[in-house]
Amino acid sequence: MSPSTEQRWTPTHGDPYRPVPYRPDRMPATESLARAAELRATMDRRRTVRQFSTDPVPEQAIRDAIACAATAPSGAHQQPWTFVLVRDPEVRRRIREAAEHEERRSYDGRLGEEWLAALRPLGTDAVKAHLTDAPALIVVFQQRYWLAEDGTKHKHYYVDESVGMAVGMLLSALHQCGLAALIHTPSPMRFLSEVLGRPVNEKAFAVIPVGYPADDCQVPDLVRKSLDQVLIEI
Repeated sequence: MSPSTEQRWTPTHGDPYRPVPYRPDRMPATESLARAAELRATMDRRRTVRQFSTDPVPEQAIRDAIACAATAPSGAHQQPWTFVLVRDPEVRRRIREAAEHEERRSYDGRLGEEWLAALRPLGTDAVKAHLTDAPALIVVFQQRYWLAEDGTKHKHYYVDESVGMAVGMLLSALHQCGLAALIHTPSPMRFLSEVLGRPVNEKAFAVIPVGYPADDCQVPDLVRKSLDQVLIEI
């Protein structure tokens, strides 16, 4: 499907409200508590990985994780996201080459000392081997507006918030599938639209390498805030 036609999806813009029944079975409290505890423990083991194995991963697991992400809530239910799954080694090489070009400029002065100091405990630099080592990349685009059949532009609402929630759900789904991931946001990211041939109404939001951690993978020795530090109960 060509970029000129693939965005011809029309939201329910101006349609009348048509409610349907929603009657899910209520989960017993004991089961709810057990699931919550298990999920909390599972997600507490999630780490951002920058050292990936080149081993292939189950492709359907990635597709299912993206399908989970696409269930995220969105402003006016306009679902303003596109997920581009990139496995082609040559395309990943081109993305890495362009990303490292921008990252070198950033680390050489564009970021500023305060930002560089904040990054120092993470051990990051301008070398982005994860973009070619990981067997798959998910490039997330946000659709700033949608195109009607006649080519007219129509605004999407709460795009940043909607796509951010979808990406959070994607990271959670990937982790629960046993896959590691990383949010990579080279700045600027215009090159992603060019490399991947995306239409003008889309703007790159993030590049997410997906795979298994390398056998010698290391992560920063960081401590998450405790629940007491992030939760206020009134």
